[in-house]
Amino acid sequence: MIADTVTAIVVTHDSAEVLPACLDALASEGVRIIVVDNASTDDSRDIAQAKGARVIANVLNQGYGRANNCGIAAADTPFVLIVNPDLEIAPGAVGELLAAAQRYPEAGMLAPRIVEPSGRIFLQPRSLLSPPHLNRAGAMAIPEGDACLPFLSGACLLVKREVFLALGGFDPSIFLFYEDDDLCRRMRDAGHGLVHVHAAQARHGRGRSSAPSVLRRFRARWHLAWSERYVARKYGLPEPGRAVVWLNMAKAFGYGLAFKREKMFAHLGSVAGAQAWARGETALAQEGLEDAAETAP
Repeated sequence: MIADTVTAIVVTHDSAEVLPACLDALASEGVRIIVVDNASTDDSRDIAQAKGARVIANVLNQGYGRANNCGIAAADTPFVLIVNPDLEIAPGAVGELLAAAQRYPEAGMLAPRIVEPSGRIFLQPRSLLSPPHLNRAGAMAIPEGDACLPFLSGACLLVKREVFLALGGFDPSIFLFYEDDDLCRRMRDAGHGLVHVHAAQARHGRGRSSAPSVLRRFRARWHLAWSERYVARKYGLPEPGRAVVWLNMAKAFGYGLAFKREKMFAHLGSVAGAQAWARGETALAQEGLEDAAETAP
């Protein structure tokens, strides 16, 4: 039975708008569901409980990777299915992923075809952590069948739980961004394949996991800038230079003059994250997590 094989892990943070459809799609696949709620202020926890999911309630927002680590540690099935709350797994997709895991026993992680609202198939063609020969310009060709890829999207991943735990899970120093790239890199380095499964499909409303706001945009770009520098240093890669910081400052100033607050705050976040990294500050300190308890009693 699928329920004895797979547990879905859904990390939420003010995700009430999209969560019901996500959980309904998972329930129709017969998987167990654990929702790890990152201190939502909306009805996310109540919705998850009403849908029959097990809820782990974090007192503070732990970030995406750290919250997934918590949920996966609480699961007891051989596989876990990491799912963004704004993603709807298509009928039969979990079975297709499991069948592919049997066909490719060397795979540590498998992902479905992820279809965006525009109908575009999302693939990650490049990454800071890719070998240079893989970072070619242009869009990645969409595989016509199953394919082993250098990276898979963290929006939906079927993961062998034993392998995930042996690798230490998502890097707990990262609050947001690059945690999935880092995990994919460590999976490959450890000899585990990353397989894109053609017959499995999911629909993804990108960027809808949490309600948008100017301050959230600032915060997200802060972490993007910090995490980019963190993983670059972790793997001995060149870090973004001061020119990038000055460019973001100039863009923030320009958008401010044009009264485009959202874009202004985004670039200010990039500047602030880079400056925090230069001062030796951590992402966890920024979020007040270094000494904080993770979950509610």
